[in-house]
Amino acid sequence: MGLLVDGVWHDQWYDTKETGGRFVRKDAVYRNWVTPDGAPGPSGEGGFPAESGRYHLYVSLACPWAHRTLIVRALKGLDEAISVSVVDPLMGAEGWVFGDSPGAGPDHVNGATRLYEVYLRADPHYTGRVTVPVLWDKVRNTIVSNESAEIIRMLNGAFGGTGPDLYPADLAPGIDALNARVYDRVNNGVYKAGFATKQEVYEEAVTALFEELDALDARLDRSRYLMGAPLTEADIRLFTTLVRFDPVYVGHFKCNLRRIADYPNLAPYMRDLYQTPGIAPTVNLTHIKRHYYESHPTINPTGIVPVGPVVDYEAPHGRGERFGR
Repeated sequence: MGLLVDGVWHDQWYDTKETGGRFVRKDAVYRNWVTPDGAPGPSGEGGFPAESGRYHLYVSLACPWAHRTLIVRALKGLDEAISVSVVDPLMGAEGWVFGDSPGAGPDHVNGATRLYEVYLRADPHYTGRVTVPVLWDKVRNTIVSNESAEIIRMLNGAFGGTGPDLYPADLAPGIDALNARVYDRVNNGVYKAGFATKQEVYEEAVTALFEELDALDARLDRSRYLMGAPLTEADIRLFTTLVRFDPVYVGHFKCNLRRIADYPNLAPYMRDLYQTPGIAPTVNLTHIKRHYYESHPTINPTGIVPVGPVVDYEAPHGRGERFGR
């Protein structure tokens, strides 16, 4: 994971010495919004109207943050409206690149070979991390947003689409509160554990992670989804961590107090979401495992990708019968 400094690429990992052994994620830089009429959104500038075919997503199938956007794009029926480029699973000295691994492909919009070239096209003097997802405007030739939480809100609300409303107004305050806790303790919590460079920092992160997973498992004993009956963005945001947990985070990030398979509610809930029409095709375990195990030499210097575990995502989950469809 490198970064650009005034438009110059640097192959530089996170410096945890300055943060007491803690992994600290930087905020996204591009925070504009696509809106139905192009009016300004909650942040950034206006001028990005929702138009079919105008926008392009740059994603990694391995990245949980990018994975969110692919799921919402699928659930909202926006596959034809918003095009996609997929980077190679290996993130090496040049960061995310467009390779020829199965499931990846070239950049047909900007002709880039490295994702940082897309950032430089938007701003030749860009300074910051080069991350996925990226929502690109083909008309203005610039980045709209590289903040996944906000991109999924745009995909849900700006383009119409045929799928469910994943952020209904009456549930919005509860979704926001739950998202904040799950982001800190689970979505980003696995990274805080995996990238920690001090024992006490790691243990603090792992403790918070499993406290929250325990609480979520108890919550899911009362309802099919996190907010009750409707599927919402809160479920999508949790799912992309859960689906990676046993194959990657348990071993690679040392999040091994329990597996998701050990939870009586989280495990069938994960399978329920996986089996929701449109979601399974967005899950690529080969990209997921290759990326983590091959891209972090400080954690896995041999680059060997484990063959297991075997997770049956298609097994019956029973949650529809238990809570009603």
